[in-house]
Amino acid sequence: MTTQQTVKVQLVRSPISTPQSHRATVRGLGLRKLRSISELQDTPAVRGMINKISYLVKVL
Repeated sequence: MTTQQTVKVQLVRSPISTPQSHRATVRGLGLRKLRSISELQDTPAVRGMINKISYLVKVL
């Protein structure tokens, strides 16, 4: 059995004054409040979402 690689993402800036698509991306990653952490599978789709909102999140 191979284990899936995971990536932890933390929301460090508020998405209040950001474009609607960026707010939707934050929600799509499972992040709600500031400093919330979400552990996701490391796929190209997730990496693209992280790259899109890189100014709002921190990869742990």
